[in-house]
Amino acid sequence: MRLARSLSIFSMCLVVMSGLAGHLNTAAAQQPEKRIALVVGNAAYAKSPLATAANDAGLIAQTLQAAGFDVIGARDLDGDTLRKSFRDFIQKAESSGPDTVAMVYLAGYGLQLAGENYFVPVDSAINRDSDVPIEALRTGDYIRQLASLPLKAGIVVLDAARQQPFVSGQIASGLALVEADPHMLIAFNAAPGTVAPAEQGPYGIYAQSLAEMIRTGGLPLPEVFNRLRLRVNEASKGAQVPWDSQKVDAAFTFFERAPDAPAQPSADQVAAVRSKPIRELGVQDAYAQVLERDTLQGYEDFLGAYPDDPMAKRVRAIAAARREAITWRRTYRADTPNAYWSYLRRYPNGPHAADARRRLAILTAPIEPPPTFDVIDYDVPPPPPEEFIYVDRPVLAFGDPEFDFVPPPPAPVYYLPPPPDDFVVLEPPPPPIGLFILPQPIFVPIPVYVRPPRYVAPPPNNIIFANIHNTTVINNVINRPPAAPAAGPGARPVGAAGLPAGTVAPGRGGAAPGLPPAVAQRATLIQQGKAPVPPSATINPAARAGLPGAGQTGVPNARQPVNAPAGLTTTQPLPRTNALPVPGAKGAPPAPSAAVNPNARPAPRATPPGSVAPAATGARPAIGATAPTVPVVPPKPGVSGLAPSTTAAPRRPAAAVAPKPQLQPELRRAPPPSAANVARPTPPPAARVASPSPPPPRITAPPPRMAAPPPARMAAPSPPPRMAAPPPPRMAAPPPPPPRMAAPPPQARMAAPPPRPAPAPAAAARKCPPGARC
Repeated sequence: MRLARSLSIFSMCLVVMSGLAGHLNTAAAQQPEKRIALVVGNAAYAKSPLATAANDAGLIAQTLQAAGFDVIGARDLDGDTLRKSFRDFIQKAESSGPDTVAMVYLAGYGLQLAGENYFVPVDSAINRDSDVPIEALRTGDYIRQLASLPLKAGIVVLDAARQQPFVSGQIASGLALVEADPHMLIAFNAAPGTVAPAEQGPYGIYAQSLAEMIRTGGLPLPEVFNRLRLRVNEASKGAQVPWDSQKVDAAFTFFERAPDAPAQPSADQVAAVRSKPIRELGVQDAYAQVLERDTLQGYEDFLGAYPDDPMAKRVRAIAAARREAITWRRTYRADTPNAYWSYLRRYPNGPHAADARRRLAILTAPIEPPPTFDVIDYDVPPPPPEEFIYVDRPVLAFGDPEFDFVPPPPAPVYYLPPPPDDFVVLEPPPPPIGLFILPQPIFVPIPVYVRPPRYVAPPPNNIIFANIHNTTVINNVINRPPAAPAAGPGARPVGAAGLPAGTVAPGRGGAAPGLPPAVAQRATLIQQGKAPVPPSATINPAARAGLPGAGQTGVPNARQPVNAPAGLTTTQPLPRTNALPVPGAKGAPPAPSAAVNPNARPAPRATPPGSVAPAATGARPAIGATAPTVPVVPPKPGVSGLAPSTTAAPRRPAAAVAPKPQLQPELRRAPPPSAANVARPTPPPAARVASPSPPPPRITAPPPRMAAPPPARMAAPSPPPRMAAPPPPRMAAPPPPPPRMAAPPPQARMAAPPPRPAPAPAAAARKCPPGARC
């Protein structure tokens, strides 16, 4: 009995201890997970602006906010501000603790040089290969710093493999293959050594597909990027094959799926298909499987199983690019003359041949190898002859029409379910509202069965994270169009990013991510006039009303599209411009004219008399619109119907604002009156007083100089046209003037003053004897 009792007590203790251990493990597993992100979209490059880079960054920033990330982001950053933003983010990640997931997303132009990848700022002046390390940002330096921190996971996405306009024929295309450090994932929008096709927006295929996979929920991190590769390849018709390298060992999901969520493809079914050899699968399944694996061995297995299939050419091009990238990576890691000679023996005209020769010159080794040297033992076989057509070219793009590839088949549903109906065609975002601010896309509600993990620490000041399912807040707050800051007299002072001073992160309903500290400081200096407005600034005219330097050279003006890249005016074409289509017009092309852009001031134009100039854009009245701004001055007391008197002199200011067409140049240029011509025209004023009709408004407001001469001088040119209307008896008093004034009024005024004063002095001269004073 005692033994049984002791065993019972011991068993109970074990149960209690195991429960406690499980509770502690659960608590440890649900430690608050901090999520931070840095998002940058550089689009306003002077040489060749990008149409979707800033929008893509805005879409990814918004999606990460919904997933619980504390996001800071900006667009169109110069080199100095970009480097400071990276340093600030590294310091933020270092102080966040070990349970932090840090993510970096960069959209813009990327370059590779001698095995290193570079991200290009918008102010870079790259014209040759030697400019790249000086002007561009070497991403490997910051990735290594991030990998050295004790983080739960680090994710770096470079949406930057594009055909670059800076260096021609001196460097390899695309980005260089790299190997991820422990706890890190590195992803490219295109396979190493290849470039993505040019896109016109509103969003790039890679960014929109990445946002879709993040929002799916329940996908482990590797699965997110495996599906991303399939979706992008399908949407681009094979022209783009994303790539990633990851060594993240911690469990991480952006979103979770509720138990009542729609069924996803069975994991067992997918595992069963993946375990089969390539030869046992159909071509469609085999292509999807090798693309999901994305390994050189997988592509070679496909070519061995289906060498004559139409898809074999496409797969061979992918394998050729991957083989050359791996070979160059091994060569650069060795960094010896033998390694570079070995590469040149395999690829004498390869994309990295110029890099190999540059390194040989730096190592003071001859370009031509000696008769015998130790050839590097690469872990990949040499390229077959049919692969050189793909790698012996300056730029490798899978969408090149020269290759004449057949479109790839769609991925099976168990590999890649179709996208949600509300995330197939996305509305273009409204134009950004301030300097450096990312565009804010129209937020699409997250499905109700998808939610962030409960252990995610809520980010500060994130209205999207707290309302991912609340359509009322989404429609009335998050997606509410922003109000432009007031401009003109009485407007509040404009602060950083073109907002009223004292406001926090700008955006619709406070949903915009915050600016990095270095960027916010730069914007403040620009607002205070202590730093110039960058030439790449592409801000809303209403938002930049308070910024200094408006209208200066290099600063976008009101007639330019809101997102028009720097250096381009409205008279220049905007190829691949970052100007955004009008919200609500699906797939609409960018509008190069400010007339279509609701946030740009229209060009000055005359306003018809009696109409009111439109005030919706906040622009000042048109310069030529005189009717609504300068009305006709009505006749004033003491002037209408009476001869001008000395009381007209005090009205000098009123005459100064009279409309310009009413001025009479011949009267202003008349010489001062003499005694003779003052006494001559006395009868016309009497006739003018007798006239019952009031004078026309055009004559009632004479210019200032008209008040100085006596009334007789001023009445001579004007009465005759008015005397044509009264009865003939009144016109009989001065017989000579009516026939002379029958001509049009302008001619009468021009001819009347000079001849009429002249006869009086002549008559006086005949009455006086010679030499006598009269």
